[in-house]
Amino acid sequence: MQRAKRDDRDRLEQRNRRLRRALVCAAAVPAVLITAACSSDSGDSKPKSDGTSASSPAGDSASPSASSSPTVAPAAYKTLPDACKALSKKTLGDMVPKADSSGKKGSSDEPSSRASCSWSSLSNNGVKGSQFRWLNVSLLRFDSDTTRGSGNTQAHTYFTNQVKDAQSVGGAKNAKVVPVSGTGDEATSVRYDLSKKEGLFKQETLVARAENVVITLDYNGAGLAGDKTPDPEDLAKSAEKALKEAVASISAANSGSGSGGSSAGSSTKPSGSASASTGSKKS
Repeated sequence: MQRAKRDDRDRLEQRNRRLRRALVCAAAVPAVLITAACSSDSGDSKPKSDGTSASSPAGDSASPSASSSPTVAPAAYKTLPDACKALSKKTLGDMVPKADSSGKKGSSDEPSSRASCSWSSLSNNGVKGSQFRWLNVSLLRFDSDTTRGSGNTQAHTYFTNQVKDAQSVGGAKNAKVVPVSGTGDEATSVRYDLSKKEGLFKQETLVARAENVVITLDYNGAGLAGDKTPDPEDLAKSAEKALKEAVASISAANSGSGSGGSSAGSSTKPSGSASASTGSKKS
């Protein structure tokens, strides 16, 4: 009788120990793991039919996925054309008729990232005076970079700043800003009058973005020594035609066909992707 009581007390004590153990485990681990973590003491743990132990928590072999490194879209264009060959001889003959068609290359040119060229012309009309024209084409290419962003994004920012700069020229009057359609990914024309001691100059500044390249074209004209002031509409038409040629020359330079400028294509699409690299500079 006493032995039976002792056995009952022992069994009760054993159940109490198991209960305490279960309560401790419940506070320490998720409920789904209580049975696996705490039943080993009960002697009920048995191998599963697939050979794994019922007390083994699931997912031990799973490893956390590695976080991916930041990426940025590669720049569309990887090179620039020769800015002095970006326009056709015919276009140059119309816009700056007395200029040397070879132009004057920019002193800070870096063939793959920046290029510029300028032409000036003075047509003497005798006692009637003379006509002055000046044309400049600047190209700036941006590489994609994980810190700075994609080449397109950087180019868009620079494009916006160039348009703002063109509108803030000191002494400019009668400024007019209009979008230019069908040229690159975005293009804007800034037109204004500028009085100088030589006479009244009509200025056209056109800025365009073709993917990761920004083209800035400046064209101005004046009638000197009594000659008539050039028609701003004529200047604008010539400048827009030249801008299309400059945009087309970028596509040509990246397609392996060389820079031409004879085509007045309205938009460009890259023939391939350039590898992302650092180093974008403002011209």
